Amino acid sequence: MSKAYTDLVKEQKDVATLGAIGSLLGWDQETYMPPDGAGSRADQQELLSTIAHQRRISPRIGTLIEECEASNGALDETLKASVREMRRDYDLATKLPVELVAELAKTQSLSQDAWKHARASDNFAMFAPWLEKVLNLTRKKAQCYGVPAGGELYDALLDEYEPGATAVQIEAIFTPLQARLSSLVARLCDSPKKPADALKGIVVPQEQQHAFGLEVLKAIGFDLSAGRLDTTAHPFCSGFGPGDTRLTTRYNTSSCLEPLSSTMHEAGHGIYEQGLPKATDFGTPLAEAVSLGIHESQSRMWENLVGRSRGFWTWALPVAKRHFAPAIDGLTLEQVYASVNQVQRSFIRVEADEATYNLHVMLRFGLERDLISGALPVKDLPGEWNKRFKQLLGLDVTSDRVGCLQDVHWSFGLVGYFPTYTLGNLYAAQFWQTINKALPDLNGQMARGEFGPLKSWLNEHIHKHGRRYRAGELCQRVTGQPLSPEPLMEYLESKYAPLYGV
Repeated sequence: MSKAYTDLVKEQKDVATLGAIGSLLGWDQETYMPPDGAGSRADQQELLSTIAHQRRISPRIGTLIEECEASNGALDETLKASVREMRRDYDLATKLPVELVAELAKTQSLSQDAWKHARASDNFAMFAPWLEKVLNLTRKKAQCYGVPAGGELYDALLDEYEPGATAVQIEAIFTPLQARLSSLVARLCDSPKKPADALKGIVVPQEQQHAFGLEVLKAIGFDLSAGRLDTTAHPFCSGFGPGDTRLTTRYNTSSCLEPLSSTMHEAGHGIYEQGLPKATDFGTPLAEAVSLGIHESQSRMWENLVGRSRGFWTWALPVAKRHFAPAIDGLTLEQVYASVNQVQRSFIRVEADEATYNLHVMLRFGLERDLISGALPVKDLPGEWNKRFKQLLGLDVTSDRVGCLQDVHWSFGLVGYFPTYTLGNLYAAQFWQTINKALPDLNGQMARGEFGPLKSWLNEHIHKHGRRYRAGELCQRVTGQPLSPEPLMEYLESKYAPLYGV
């Protein structure tokens, strides 16, 4: 290992530490910060982002990267990949003026607070001016990055989350997938055979749901000595650094098991964060997720492929009965399995079932693409959302709270993020096929509460590599095939056809 690389890692660790502090401020704003602290928190984020960006684009880091590139013979293939990704990050960061980064940080913090109040009041007009500000700044950021040859402004933003992906590529995947999903959803929802929801109307206090969630987290391998679980309006996971990964969830006392999906989703992110080699490589790309699509594959896998499986509930139902007694004492495994696998058109993305979920994502992909291009003015967003939602899911949106105000992402300028949810579902299903070949007794293991083999497989084949491979290459290496929608559709059709008799 060269001295230049050692010095570069030291610089990058300092940058990563500043980023972790910023993330901690964001976590606090979403959890425990007093409401009146929003203004001062925005000032804190502005200053910290300025300092972090100045360190990120320092000429010394650029010089050290050049020295590492010039002495590639002193680095093995893993460290060469690390330098490659540092170069990518540095080149992108140096395109952004410090003033723009600072203004974005402050505006996003204030915008997030405005979104929170607008959502609670069901009043899009309260949020619209802030969304306009965030989008204008986000367009400026994209323009600084530059439009890829033959591409569009949206591509520059998508590349932040899914390196190398373009809107045209996403559209090419989503268009046929949308047709197949719409057909499947129609068959399921129109079927005269509907599995009963035995959980409907069962009320369980939040404290009992939280205790149940914690026991599930421990069982599936999320290390609570290096993490914690809190509540918030919009669940998320933050991996600050070695030994500190935090999850948030939300509870619904009118649905005793639905909140577990949120908890397991964020736990999937958390298990990935804890599986990255942060103890040895924090600050370098080797200890970071390869892409949000891969990150989402981990959360969606634990939430759905595990958390809605018959094997999981063979183990989890007795655990739930201990926590929820006597509310669910009489429920059987088959009743709970049918209840957690209901398919129905609904308004809220994070509560959507596996079959309809990706239609919610496709709606947002189209809308944010048009918002960034300017084809859709902010003032027209509620009406356009409602129109497209009706076309995709056949429901009339009754309020902005369950419509265009339900997600926090745009308040933070996270444009290009939404497509990664569906990419995550595609990666998860394709990984799942490979995992079941490697662990042929996986369903039996889950039924016995043995989740260690699955977690170990993910640690070994996905997590430990960090950003050594790009997402497409990782998928090819793990599964032997390029990313395809076939595994997801095969999974959905084989699972739901027997339940709904189609």
